[in-house]
Amino acid sequence: MAARKRDPLFGAAVLKLSFRQRGDEASEGFQRVYEGVLRDLGVSDEEVERYLVEHRDEVEQAARGQTTR
Repeated sequence: MAARKRDPLFGAAVLKLSFRQRGDEASEGFQRVYEGVLRDLGVSDEEVERYLVEHRDEVEQAARGQTTR
């Protein structure tokens, strides 16, 4: 059986929310990593923000390490 392909927006959203919850979203380190992740995954910050709104509960669970996705 083929492995299920991960949604790149999910990973970027978990990363962003993790830093946001810690109050580190504005840090230079986060910005550098996040910009690289967006570029590598081929998604935009606007897409990530929309994904966060649409999948908030799932992303919050993953950011707390409480998901099996």
